[in-house]
Amino acid sequence: MGGPLIPSRPVGATGPEISRIGFGGAPLGDLRRAPTDAGAREVLEAAWDAGIRYFDTAPFYGAGLSERRIGDFLRDKPRDSYVLSTKVGRLLVPDRAFSMERHGDPRALPFRPKFDFTYDGVMRSYDNSLQRLGLESIDILFLHDIGAFSQRERHAETMKQALEGGGIRALEELRASGAVQAIGAGVNEWQIIDELMNHARFDIFLLANRYTLLDQQVIDTLLPRVKREGVAIVDGAPLNSGILATGPVPNAIYDYAQASPEMIEKTRRIEELCSKHGTTLIRAALNFPLGHEAITAIIPGFSNVAEFNDNLAGYRKPIPDALWAELREAGLLHPKAPGPVTPVLA
Repeated sequence: MGGPLIPSRPVGATGPEISRIGFGGAPLGDLRRAPTDAGAREVLEAAWDAGIRYFDTAPFYGAGLSERRIGDFLRDKPRDSYVLSTKVGRLLVPDRAFSMERHGDPRALPFRPKFDFTYDGVMRSYDNSLQRLGLESIDILFLHDIGAFSQRERHAETMKQALEGGGIRALEELRASGAVQAIGAGVNEWQIIDELMNHARFDIFLLANRYTLLDQQVIDTLLPRVKREGVAIVDGAPLNSGILATGPVPNAIYDYAQASPEMIEKTRRIEELCSKHGTTLIRAALNFPLGHEAITAIIPGFSNVAEFNDNLAGYRKPIPDALWAELREAGLLHPKAPGPVTPVLA
């Protein structure tokens, strides 16, 4: 569902409707830049007032801090007025020493994450999230960071947990019982989505970093399949974890690591064309994913009200269709990549 200012789209054939622009909850748990409790509530209120009705969080974001803050905010809202997703696959184990070593901040919750994609691990994670959120239900449940990109040497083990150890079965049981409305995975690689779809019927996937101004390979790989099978895609991390916000600065971050010289140069050329057409790199990057019909929603993360207002305003400023055409002509955009209908919001 969406508020009066933001349209919504359904999740699959039977899932909930979610606002096309959602609220990514990771910054609310990131102690390097997280707001105070009051600041978190202010940015959540700004999002609500703007019409955002889809909120995504995870136990991993601040070791439970993001879930607690989002739950505290949503608790007095009618339960049928918003859609909430969180994630399973990591359990939070009490460990004050680990927390202080990692964060060095007394606000940090005293836990360390432990991967567990088994049946019992998924069920425990779901129950624990309900407790942290302080809410009676969760709408969408994602397996979090399964796949080779995140798991690396643990990939075979964690896939075995999900497939043979019952993790996916737990998700299916939660959906069948009505405890959740939709299931999927929140990941950083399209290949694991393709693999998971061979083993179960999923409703929705949250895919980070893989359909952006700098990477559109899913046009030829994943998006045709999800469209054919009626599966929704939420586009996460549309700024490729940094570079499409900062621009081609020397220390730019791309996919959580130092950007290569080639990626910095590509970003520079895209930014140059954005400027030529009277827009900015970040505005083009935030709008671009919504141009593809397979992308149900996008969930940028916001740390403060000023950042939120600035980014939301960008969805209401027209971006010339000529920009997307010139990016394609220059070989900087996939030849089949559509630009969004502008403006995305009224």
